[in-house]
Amino acid sequence: MRRLLSLWPVALSLTVFVVAWQLVVYVSGFPPFVLPGPLTVAERFVQAWAQGTMWPHVQVTLVEILLGFGLGALIALVTGILLARSRLAERLLSPYLVAAQATPILALAPLIALWFGTGLVSKLVITTLIVFFPVTVATMVGVRSVDPRLLEMARSFRASGWQTIVRVEVPAALPAILGGMRVGITLAVIGAIVAEWAGGEKGLGVLINMARGSMFDIPLMFATLATLAMVGVALYLVMLLIERRLVGER
Repeated sequence: MRRLLSLWPVALSLTVFVVAWQLVVYVSGFPPFVLPGPLTVAERFVQAWAQGTMWPHVQVTLVEILLGFGLGALIALVTGILLARSRLAERLLSPYLVAAQATPILALAPLIALWFGTGLVSKLVITTLIVFFPVTVATMVGVRSVDPRLLEMARSFRASGWQTIVRVEVPAALPAILGGMRVGITLAVIGAIVAEWAGGEKGLGVLINMARGSMFDIPLMFATLATLAMVGVALYLVMLLIERRLVGER
Protein backbone atom coordinates (compact mmCIF):
# COMPACT_ATOMS: atom_id res chain seq x y z
CA MET A 1 0.00 0.00 0.00
CA ARG A 2 2.86 2.36 0.85
CA ARG A 3 4.47 1.70 -2.55
CA LEU A 4 1.16 2.32 -4.31
CA LEU A 5 0.69 5.60 -2.46
CA SER A 6 4.20 6.66 -3.48
CA LEU A 7 3.12 6.48 -7.12
CA TRP A 8 0.55 9.25 -6.83
CA PRO A 9 2.95 12.01 -8.03
CA VAL A 10 3.57 10.00 -11.20
CA ALA A 11 -0.14 9.51 -11.79
CA LEU A 12 -0.81 13.19 -11.10
CA SER A 13 1.92 14.39 -13.48
CA LEU A 14 0.67 12.02 -16.19
CA THR A 15 -2.88 13.32 -15.75
CA VAL A 16 -1.68 16.92 -15.98
CA PHE A 17 0.29 16.09 -19.13
CA VAL A 18 -2.70 14.45 -20.85
CA VAL A 19 -5.05 17.31 -19.89
CA ALA A 20 -2.53 19.90 -21.12
CA TRP A 21 -2.10 17.97 -24.37
CA GLN A 22 -5.88 17.91 -24.93
CA LEU A 23 -6.11 21.64 -24.18
CA VAL A 24 -3.38 22.40 -26.73
CA VAL A 25 -5.25 20.36 -29.35
CA TYR A 26 -8.55 22.10 -28.49
CA VAL A 27 -7.16 25.64 -28.40
CA SER A 28 -4.95 25.33 -31.48
CA GLY A 29 -7.59 23.59 -33.55
CA PHE A 30 -5.01 21.34 -35.25
CA PRO A 31 -6.58 18.47 -37.23
CA PRO A 32 -5.74 14.88 -36.17
CA PHE A 33 -3.28 14.42 -39.05
CA VAL A 34 -1.19 17.28 -37.60
CA LEU A 35 -1.63 16.90 -33.84
CA PRO A 36 -3.98 14.12 -32.69
CA GLY A 37 -5.50 14.29 -29.24
CA PRO A 38 -4.74 11.78 -26.49
CA LEU A 39 -8.03 9.93 -27.01
CA THR A 40 -7.32 9.53 -30.74
CA VAL A 41 -3.83 8.25 -29.99
CA ALA A 42 -5.16 5.87 -27.33
CA GLU A 43 -7.70 4.44 -29.78
CA ARG A 44 -5.02 3.97 -32.45
CA PHE A 45 -2.69 2.44 -29.86
CA VAL A 46 -5.27 -0.18 -28.86
CA GLN A 47 -6.16 -0.81 -32.50
CA ALA A 48 -2.50 -1.32 -33.53
CA TRP A 49 -1.93 -3.84 -30.75
CA ALA A 50 -5.24 -5.62 -31.40
CA GLN A 51 -4.49 -5.95 -35.11
CA GLY A 52 -0.97 -7.29 -34.42
CA THR A 53 0.68 -4.31 -36.10
CA MET A 54 2.84 -3.26 -33.14
CA TRP A 55 4.19 -6.46 -31.60
CA PRO A 56 6.45 -7.68 -34.47
CA HIS A 57 8.17 -4.29 -34.54
CA VAL A 58 8.53 -4.22 -30.76
CA GLN A 59 10.18 -7.64 -30.82
CA VAL A 60 12.78 -6.57 -33.39
CA THR A 61 13.62 -3.33 -31.59
CA LEU A 62 13.79 -5.06 -28.21
CA VAL A 63 16.28 -7.63 -29.50
CA GLU A 64 18.44 -4.86 -30.95
CA ILE A 65 18.34 -2.91 -27.70
CA LEU A 66 19.21 -5.82 -25.43
CA LEU A 67 21.96 -7.28 -27.62
CA GLY A 68 23.48 -3.88 -28.35
CA PHE A 69 23.34 -2.87 -24.69
CA GLY A 70 24.86 -6.15 -23.53
CA LEU A 71 27.70 -5.97 -26.03
CA GLY A 72 28.34 -2.27 -25.44
CA ALA A 73 28.28 -2.64 -21.65
CA LEU A 74 30.67 -5.60 -21.73
CA ILE A 75 33.21 -3.82 -23.93
CA ALA A 76 32.81 -0.64 -21.88
CA LEU A 77 33.38 -2.51 -18.62
CA VAL A 78 36.68 -3.96 -19.86
CA THR A 79 37.77 -0.64 -21.35
CA GLY A 80 36.84 1.33 -18.24
CA ILE A 81 38.85 -0.98 -15.99
CA LEU A 82 41.82 -0.72 -18.37
CA LEU A 83 41.65 3.09 -18.41
CA ALA A 84 41.32 3.23 -14.62
CA ARG A 85 44.34 1.00 -14.03
CA SER A 86 46.63 2.40 -16.73
CA ARG A 87 47.38 6.10 -17.12
CA LEU A 88 49.16 5.32 -20.38
CA ALA A 89 46.06 3.65 -21.81
CA GLU A 90 43.98 6.64 -20.77
CA ARG A 91 46.33 9.09 -22.49
CA LEU A 92 46.35 6.99 -25.66
CA LEU A 93 42.65 6.15 -25.91
CA SER A 94 40.84 9.10 -24.32
CA PRO A 95 41.13 11.47 -27.33
CA TYR A 96 39.63 8.85 -29.62
CA LEU A 97 36.83 8.04 -27.16
CA VAL A 98 35.91 11.70 -26.76
CA ALA A 99 36.04 12.29 -30.52
CA ALA A 100 33.81 9.27 -31.14
CA GLN A 101 31.33 10.48 -28.53
CA ALA A 102 31.33 14.02 -29.94
CA THR A 103 30.45 12.74 -33.42
CA PRO A 104 26.65 12.53 -33.75
CA ILE A 105 25.54 8.92 -34.12
CA LEU A 106 22.90 10.12 -36.58
CA ALA A 107 25.72 11.18 -38.91
CA LEU A 108 27.55 7.87 -38.54
CA ALA A 109 24.49 5.64 -38.94
CA PRO A 110 24.24 5.85 -42.77
CA LEU A 111 27.94 5.02 -43.10
CA ILE A 112 27.66 2.06 -40.73
CA ALA A 113 24.61 0.81 -42.62
CA LEU A 114 26.60 1.15 -45.86
CA TRP A 115 29.58 -0.80 -44.46
CA PHE A 116 27.72 -3.51 -42.53
CA GLY A 117 24.43 -3.66 -44.42
CA THR A 118 20.96 -3.00 -43.04
CA GLY A 119 20.69 -6.21 -41.01
CA LEU A 120 21.22 -6.92 -37.35
CA VAL A 121 24.99 -6.34 -37.43
CA SER A 122 24.74 -2.64 -38.25
CA LYS A 123 22.04 -2.20 -35.59
CA LEU A 124 24.32 -3.77 -32.98
CA VAL A 125 27.29 -1.63 -34.03
CA ILE A 126 25.30 1.60 -33.71
CA THR A 127 23.67 0.63 -30.40
CA THR A 128 27.01 -0.57 -28.99
CA LEU A 129 28.69 2.71 -29.92
CA ILE A 130 26.06 4.85 -28.22
CA VAL A 131 26.10 2.72 -25.05
CA PHE A 132 29.89 2.45 -24.85
CA PHE A 133 30.97 5.91 -23.69
CA PRO A 134 28.78 6.52 -20.60
CA VAL A 135 29.39 3.03 -19.22
CA THR A 136 33.14 3.34 -19.86
CA VAL A 137 33.36 6.66 -18.03
CA ALA A 138 31.23 5.40 -15.13
CA THR A 139 33.40 2.29 -14.81
CA MET A 140 36.64 4.27 -14.91
CA VAL A 141 35.43 6.77 -12.30
CA GLY A 142 34.06 4.01 -10.09
CA VAL A 143 37.25 1.93 -10.15
CA ARG A 144 39.39 4.99 -9.42
CA SER A 145 37.17 5.88 -6.48
CA VAL A 146 37.76 2.55 -4.71
CA ASP A 147 38.97 3.04 -1.13
CA PRO A 148 42.80 2.73 -1.15
CA ARG A 149 42.59 0.79 2.11
CA LEU A 150 40.73 -2.00 0.31
CA LEU A 151 43.46 -2.17 -2.31
CA GLU A 152 46.10 -2.21 0.41
CA MET A 153 44.32 -5.05 2.14
CA ALA A 154 44.18 -7.00 -1.13
CA ARG A 155 47.92 -6.54 -1.58
CA SER A 156 48.55 -7.66 1.98
CA PHE A 157 46.73 -10.91 1.20
CA ARG A 158 48.87 -11.24 -1.95
CA ALA A 159 45.87 -11.09 -4.28
CA SER A 160 46.72 -11.23 -7.95
CA GLY A 161 45.74 -8.44 -10.32
CA TRP A 162 42.77 -10.44 -11.58
CA GLN A 163 41.60 -11.24 -8.06
CA THR A 164 41.89 -7.57 -7.09
CA ILE A 165 39.74 -6.55 -10.06
CA VAL A 166 37.06 -9.21 -9.56
CA ARG A 167 36.86 -9.27 -5.76
CA VAL A 168 37.72 -5.70 -4.77
CA GLU A 169 37.56 -3.09 -7.52
CA VAL A 170 34.45 -4.16 -9.44
CA PRO A 171 32.30 -4.81 -6.33
CA ALA A 172 33.37 -1.49 -4.79
CA ALA A 173 32.74 0.36 -8.06
CA LEU A 174 29.40 -1.37 -8.69
CA PRO A 175 27.16 1.61 -7.77
CA ALA A 176 28.94 3.83 -10.30
CA ILE A 177 29.01 1.10 -12.95
CA LEU A 178 25.30 0.37 -12.60
CA GLY A 179 24.55 4.08 -12.66
CA GLY A 180 26.32 4.27 -16.01
CA MET A 181 24.37 1.26 -17.21
CA ARG A 182 21.10 2.97 -16.30
CA VAL A 183 22.09 5.78 -18.65
CA GLY A 184 23.31 3.24 -21.20
CA ILE A 185 20.04 1.31 -21.38
CA THR A 186 18.09 4.45 -22.26
CA LEU A 187 20.68 5.41 -24.86
CA ALA A 188 20.43 1.90 -26.31
CA VAL A 189 16.79 2.65 -27.15
CA ILE A 190 17.88 5.76 -29.05
CA GLY A 191 20.64 3.82 -30.80
CA ALA A 192 18.26 1.12 -31.99
CA ILE A 193 15.81 3.67 -33.42
CA VAL A 194 18.57 5.63 -35.17
CA ALA A 195 19.89 2.37 -36.62
CA GLU A 196 16.44 1.47 -37.94
CA TRP A 197 16.09 4.89 -39.51
CA ALA A 198 19.36 4.28 -41.36
CA GLY A 199 17.90 1.14 -42.90
CA GLY A 200 15.72 -1.77 -41.91
CA GLU A 201 12.54 -3.66 -42.63
CA LYS A 202 11.08 -4.00 -39.13
CA GLY A 203 11.28 -2.20 -35.84
CA LEU A 204 9.61 0.72 -34.09
CA GLY A 205 11.86 3.17 -35.93
CA VAL A 206 10.74 1.69 -39.24
CA LEU A 207 7.10 1.88 -38.13
CA ILE A 208 7.54 5.57 -37.23
CA ASN A 209 8.92 6.26 -40.70
CA MET A 210 6.09 4.30 -42.31
CA ALA A 211 3.42 6.11 -40.30
CA ARG A 212 4.97 9.49 -41.05
CA GLY A 213 5.73 8.84 -44.71
CA SER A 214 3.85 6.49 -46.99
CA MET A 215 0.94 5.80 -44.62
CA PHE A 216 0.66 9.38 -43.28
CA ASP A 217 -0.92 7.92 -40.16
CA ILE A 218 0.07 10.47 -37.52
CA PRO A 219 -1.99 8.85 -34.71
CA LEU A 220 -0.08 5.60 -35.37
CA MET A 221 3.20 7.52 -35.18
CA PHE A 222 2.20 8.92 -31.79
CA ALA A 223 1.08 5.45 -30.66
CA THR A 224 4.47 4.05 -31.72
CA LEU A 225 6.27 6.81 -29.82
CA ALA A 226 4.18 5.97 -26.75
CA THR A 227 5.13 2.30 -27.11
CA LEU A 228 8.78 3.25 -27.46
CA ALA A 229 8.59 5.41 -24.34
CA MET A 230 7.04 2.55 -22.37
CA VAL A 231 9.79 0.18 -23.54
CA GLY A 232 12.43 2.67 -22.42
CA VAL A 233 10.82 3.22 -19.03
CA ALA A 234 10.39 -0.54 -18.48
CA LEU A 235 14.06 -1.24 -19.29
CA TYR A 236 15.19 1.60 -17.03
CA LEU A 237 13.08 0.24 -14.17
CA VAL A 238 14.55 -3.23 -14.69
CA MET A 239 18.06 -1.78 -14.46
CA LEU A 240 17.03 0.15 -11.36
CA LEU A 241 15.68 -3.05 -9.79
CA ILE A 242 18.91 -4.89 -10.60
CA GLU A 243 20.90 -2.05 -9.05
CA ARG A 244 18.86 -2.15 -5.86
CA ARG A 245 19.20 -5.93 -5.65
CA LEU A 246 22.98 -5.75 -6.03
CA VAL A 247 23.93 -2.65 -4.06
CA GLY A 248 20.83 -1.92 -1.99
CA GLU A 249 18.47 1.05 -2.06
CA ARG A 250 20.21 4.38 -1.67
